[in-house]
Amino acid sequence: MSDPNLSMVGDLIKAFYHENNRDNALAEQKILDSWKDVVGDFIASHTLKTSISNGVLYVKVDADSLRNELIFSKSVIFEKLNNCVGTEILKDIIIR
Repeated sequence: MSDPNLSMVGDLIKAFYHENNRDNALAEQKILDSWKDVVGDFIASHTLKTSISNGVLYVKVDADSLRNELIFSKSVIFEKLNNCVGTEILKDIIIR
């Protein structure tokens, strides 16, 4: 017999995020964690900061030449990061 008042931990976590308007928080974190895998060690080592706000990934790098290369490759990176979570969480990437 199971107690009807018991819930699965995963369901409780999803409900918590939903109640706090953070439905995409886990997917956003997975995107941030996947940055190094998508762009490689070299670019990751020159990345100063990554953050996501309102579906926009903000990336700060330490060299203008690298920033230009990332801007050129933005659509490929965008697609790979969204594929990491299996849905279109990101709306844009801004590279600084």
